Amino acid sequence: MNLYEVLNIRMALLSSAYGNLLTSLKLKKMSLMSREVDDYINREISWLSFNERVLQEAKDDKVPLLERLKFLGIFSSNLDEFFSVRVGTLQRMIDAGVRSKVMVGVSPKKVMKQVHSNVLRLRDDFDKAFTEVTQELEKHNIFIVDETQLDDAQKSFLKVYFQTKVRPRLIPVMLKDIPDFPYLKNQVIYLLIDVRKKWNPQASKFALIEVPADVLPRFIMLPDSGDKKCVIMLDDVIRFGLDDIFSTFDYDSIGAYTIKLTRDAELDIDDDVTKSFFEKVSESLEERKKGQPVRFVYDREMPYYLLDFALTRLGIQKFENLVPGGKYHNAKDFMGFPDVGPDSFYYEKKNPLPHKDLVTHKSIFAAIRENDILLHYPYQSFDYFIDLLREAAIDPNVSSIKVTLYRVARNSNVINALINAITNGKSVTVVIELQARFDEESNIYWTQKLEDAGARIIDGVPGLKVHSKLCHITRTEGDKTVHYSCIGTGNFNESTAKLYCDHMLMTCDRDITNEVEKVFDFFSHNYKIYDYKHLIVAPLQMRNAFEKYIDNEIKNARAGKSAYIHVKINSLVDSEMINKLYEASKAGVMVRMIVRGICSLVPGVKGLSENIEVISIVDKYLEHSRIFIFCNDGDERYFISSADWMVRNLDRRVEVATPIYDKALQEELKMYMEFQFMDNTKARIINDVQDNKYRRGGDRVYRAQEDTYTFLEEQLKNEVIN
Repeated sequence: MNLYEVLNIRMALLSSAYGNLLTSLKLKKMSLMSREVDDYINREISWLSFNERVLQEAKDDKVPLLERLKFLGIFSSNLDEFFSVRVGTLQRMIDAGVRSKVMVGVSPKKVMKQVHSNVLRLRDDFDKAFTEVTQELEKHNIFIVDETQLDDAQKSFLKVYFQTKVRPRLIPVMLKDIPDFPYLKNQVIYLLIDVRKKWNPQASKFALIEVPADVLPRFIMLPDSGDKKCVIMLDDVIRFGLDDIFSTFDYDSIGAYTIKLTRDAELDIDDDVTKSFFEKVSESLEERKKGQPVRFVYDREMPYYLLDFALTRLGIQKFENLVPGGKYHNAKDFMGFPDVGPDSFYYEKKNPLPHKDLVTHKSIFAAIRENDILLHYPYQSFDYFIDLLREAAIDPNVSSIKVTLYRVARNSNVINALINAITNGKSVTVVIELQARFDEESNIYWTQKLEDAGARIIDGVPGLKVHSKLCHITRTEGDKTVHYSCIGTGNFNESTAKLYCDHMLMTCDRDITNEVEKVFDFFSHNYKIYDYKHLIVAPLQMRNAFEKYIDNEIKNARAGKSAYIHVKINSLVDSEMINKLYEASKAGVMVRMIVRGICSLVPGVKGLSENIEVISIVDKYLEHSRIFIFCNDGDERYFISSADWMVRNLDRRVEVATPIYDKALQEELKMYMEFQFMDNTKARIINDVQDNKYRRGGDRVYRAQEDTYTFLEEQLKNEVIN
């Protein structure tokens, strides 16, 4: 059985959430070399390697101190999602008795064991990094204190804070008084309380308290102690008040130990034809809350008898992923640590730059008519897109706005602009993806808001996720109908646009905009299949189109011509695309790649991938854009896209790649990519051993994110001078 057939089995196991799409996919046959295990890196192990790169930022003493703390939070948040999604999938495979080598040469059980081993190693690295950061904070008189380290003024403050803010939110559950252990919510932290009677163990009490970090700050600033600034965690505020909570009991000692359960986050969509898709997703979200356990983390200082009691009552004594941890869990909350300390504790805040072609134009429509516009976030402002929507909303010549939404900001200005357009009589169509993982509830909320305002809602395509980033505006100009399209690599989300590196093309090029119109027509009428000559659209043609571009480079290399491929993506997992890149390397095509996250391709292997170089950049912004450049015998082809090279993107999602035709914009993209390839500060080398070594060397220091900002800043200055 070859790898793609194996992947088909794997996809079938997970297909309940996606309808019966798999039956319509044309999975190609492929032959694998005998050394299959050596030719691919398991995706789960590669993902953990990516998260280790995040942890490297927390360990790097050159990173500003409180940014290091935030990277610890990002690492923890990533790991939570990894267990909810990827380990949940592994566990379902194990439960289903899947023993074949469905994980590219390794069985699910072996992968699970390796995951567990790697996670324990990373946990130890995390603890060391956290200790280093807190010690550095203490050198600057900033202390994270616990309930045992308070002075009198701080105790007085906490007594009032506990009684007025915390105590009303607590619901202690006495565990020995009820038959069943209470249901533990997904990724919520609890304190397991040990109320001990020294000489009468039978009189001891066990209790459970949920830490209400969803409604109260996880970190509380205390009154200064002399010249010390002090922060205490909500967990320790509860520990401070334990005597008050359990004052009616006779006990000799009391202890509180943190526990957290992570549950499988996969949605099982009901196939009841009498229900709307909206209803099915809403019901599935309720079911997610009851997902099977995939990880149990506990304070390693917890007494054995208490741990055994909890595991027995939960029925997870033989659970695979029991993880002993520290006193505090949900370190993702460090992303919201209070702003304390000098400016040097943070990255320099740089304001988004104006775009050189939009500085002098009052109308964005007018600017787009002159030239295609390529925006680079977060170096340039996302507000230009919102301004375009606002302009369209009040423009009497605009008749309609169509947009795809996958993830939007909490208080979305994009949504507000669309509602404003409806109020002004425009026809607004919104394709909103209700299955955007972990944003389902938010998208259901926005669906209702838009529907109430009068928008036409299309809740995706049966069997496919709509992941493309498209906005399409129709305007009457004289006696002509003109389309304006925005095609991006990232979500229409003003919050993430400040943190994610993405690109957006704004164009009125007829070749492109007419095909964007066809994509929206497909959303409305799924039976209509179009032939796209400019856009590359998944799942209809994207796989074949990219393979043809690679084949063309292979043909040119074999003919002795210059041949290269430059790619920037988030994840490279799809085995067909990997094999095609291996074929290109063996033909002499020079392949350079920036892969931020998962990379199952093994670069630099003689006779297989020696002409492939892969780096990963982790820096203050999240690298999120997808860019593809093909030499094409000197007539280069440039694309930006919403799609990674994964099976799900190429075969199970509606994705769009747009060509960049404007020569000046091609040069911008080429320069952007060169900054990435030259990076010798934040670039890590991807190799077979996954050791994440920094790429160093060269005559000068290059840092892609800083160099990109400087380049766009100089470009703007030159435009103003000219």
